[in-house]
Amino acid sequence: MDSNAAVGSRLGVPTEKIEELNDYAKSPLFTEAEKVALEYADVITDTRRDVEDELFVRLQRHYDDDTIAELTMIIAWENASSRFNRAFRIPSQCFWKR
Repeated sequence: MDSNAAVGSRLGVPTEKIEELNDYAKSPLFTEAEKVALEYADVITDTRRDVEDELFVRLQRHYDDDTIAELTMIIAWENASSRFNRAFRIPSQCFWKR
């Protein structure tokens, strides 16, 4: 079990789900709410893309405004942290491995 799976398992996420993250859109293991949240994270993370109105509407079907704000903040924080670490050549702490 890799470290990502170990952390996820401790938090109650089944290992199978963690292993399916790369294919979440096609995986039957994820709910529609999880899929749209992961898609939202992908779009925010890719700086060449914008969050389209259609995606935001789908997000609002599953989450209230406070939850969307918190989700957005967490995604943005993780992206900023990652870029900061890369800029300063801070090595990975090996919490996640492919």
